[in-house]
Amino acid sequence: MSSIASLAIVLPLFLTALSLAQSSSAAPRPRLRVGIVGLVHGHVRGFFEYSGKSPEIEIVGIAEPDPQLLSQAGAKYGIDHSKLFSSLEEMIAKAHPQAVLAYTNTYDHRKVVETCARHGVHVMMEKPLAISFEDALTMQKAGQEGHIHVLVNYETSWYRSNYAAYDLVHEGALGDVRKVVVHDGHAGPKERGVQPEFLAWLIDPKLNGAGALFDFGCYGADLMTWLMDGQRPLSVTAVTQQIKPEIYSKVDDEATIILTYPKAQAIIQASWNWPFDRKDMEVYGKTGYAITVKRDNIRIRRAGQDDEKQVAAKPIPAPYDDSMAYLRAVVLDGAKEEPLSSLETNVTVTEILDAARRSAAEGKTIHLPPVR
Repeated sequence: MSSIASLAIVLPLFLTALSLAQSSSAAPRPRLRVGIVGLVHGHVRGFFEYSGKSPEIEIVGIAEPDPQLLSQAGAKYGIDHSKLFSSLEEMIAKAHPQAVLAYTNTYDHRKVVETCARHGVHVMMEKPLAISFEDALTMQKAGQEGHIHVLVNYETSWYRSNYAAYDLVHEGALGDVRKVVVHDGHAGPKERGVQPEFLAWLIDPKLNGAGALFDFGCYGADLMTWLMDGQRPLSVTAVTQQIKPEIYSKVDDEATIILTYPKAQAIIQASWNWPFDRKDMEVYGKTGYAITVKRDNIRIRRAGQDDEKQVAAKPIPAPYDDSMAYLRAVVLDGAKEEPLSSLETNVTVTEILDAARRSAAEGKTIHLPPVR
């Protein structure tokens, strides 16, 4: 064999080996330094159990004013005592998080964002954004001035079925949207046995904004604003009830919200009275409909078809398929914010919820101004 022929064989192998060596010696991708603020939201347990060991993040501190909750969390999840703090300010000063995850009551979201904005620390909170439209606007201003991302985490933001419905709408496969019906609810927080510290603020109108109206109405308002590409509704009408006043004496436990748009309507059903947990959506267009089935499937029927069909929704592309991967990508890699979790969308969500609360209290439709 000639030397040239030998080189032709050996050189590619050498280059491949060199490439592999360089890849293996490359520095590992940095993890996002995350602080936890608040331990009174029940979802924090799910975070520690399912996301706390994510390779995307490093937990650098927990801030919680209740010493018992703080001590319990440290012991249960193996968090070193040096990472436990009694205030957000102290945690930021000593642990230097790049972002915080807020598991406080909803009323405290404003204070969390204002504090983090002063220090350039990004925020992801559990839904909803705020207990009032005024707070939402204040948080938007603080986030903009502090140059931080303010993101809102919804369980339904990670449902393949919702993305499948969205894609059908925006591909024109269903025609122009005419009506959307969103169902979100369960038997009630007390009936489900949520933690005492969680229940205490869920049933407090100051700390939660309302009852089922805010707790579950936010999902539908978020999804509809997303489907409508950020368009605000023309009007908001809501009816709330206290079906179980012996349990929920200060807040509603049943709510229905109707949103109107120039050529569409949304009905948002929020309940603490249903026999089963439910989070699904029906989208009706001029030429077809799509109905989400839990997380991963969707039922579809189009004009000219005698029957509907159920299909599996395609996977959501990374990093938009996981909350921690998404947060890390937005903060460290400059990934684009997903509208479902964005501050802009969720200011509109809060505007809708605030108007719905007024509508239910005053017994009338609230017409939103053309611009805010």
